[in-house]
Amino acid sequence: MSAPPLAAYACLAASMALVGSYVGLSKLLVAVIPVFLLAWLRFGIAAVAMAHWVRRRGSGDLPLSRHDRVLLFWESFLGNFLFSICMLFGVQYSSALAAGVIMAAIPAAVALMSWVFLREHITRRVAAAIVCAVAVIALVSASRAPSDGGSTGNGTLLGNALLFGAVLCEASYVVIGKKLTGNVSPRRISALVNLWGLALVTPFGLWQAISFDFASVSPALWWLLLFYSLAASMWTVWLWMTGLRHVPASRAGVFTVMLPITAAAVGLLFLGERMNVLQMAAFGSAVAGLLLATWPERVGA
Repeated sequence: MSAPPLAAYACLAASMALVGSYVGLSKLLVAVIPVFLLAWLRFGIAAVAMAHWVRRRGSGDLPLSRHDRVLLFWESFLGNFLFSICMLFGVQYSSALAAGVIMAAIPAAVALMSWVFLREHITRRVAAAIVCAVAVIALVSASRAPSDGGSTGNGTLLGNALLFGAVLCEASYVVIGKKLTGNVSPRRISALVNLWGLALVTPFGLWQAISFDFASVSPALWWLLLFYSLAASMWTVWLWMTGLRHVPASRAGVFTVMLPITAAAVGLLFLGERMNVLQMAAFGSAVAGLLLATWPERVGA
């Protein structure tokens, strides 16, 4: 098998980097708009933007089989709907530090699920890259420890359990996406997964919309909501599925390391944060992990 093209790696890295960029900004939205209403608006805006992606186009899109339809539902339920709920409420009951440390398990979870469900072989280099990715997120999280509050008691246990659930949801998203990319184009996957997300969250979104004062949202936040909707539901999914077509799921999972790295960069560039020793070590580990995952391997010997 030929080596994955650099463009595929770039798509995976760009997808996770984009996620990292809007995660911090989305906190501004959550402070004003309730979680389920925010998710409903996100899916609704993206559904309009991706309406022309829903239909099958060209030979690259095969007709959806019943198996594909089932996978699309679970891709949306686990990767969009349930992941968002587990993550947002998990952070609420736990702490940002706990979230970062627990989410460091994503690359390992992806590799293990790929091995179990996709029969993918985990090479020593990919395993080492996974270790580097875990080290990155752990170091970035530890570097923010002093500024994070932190809960105690049963609430913390519940929060940590929800965050671990988010890890499993994200890993499932990567593995299921790998199965889908063989028959369905990245654009159509993005559009159909978003429509399922809209259907799932609509009852909860309408429930919160009834009592919400939409006039309280400033014009700047509406623009931020537009960016968040297109980035979260459209651009990141399309980029990820495009790269995943050419890269094994176990190796693609390593690129989740870009999420905390980009989030840290946003803090440095736009929020006035300073880089400490732990963050420098995290960036070094990130570069090492990406090189281990993407550097062409020798054939023969």
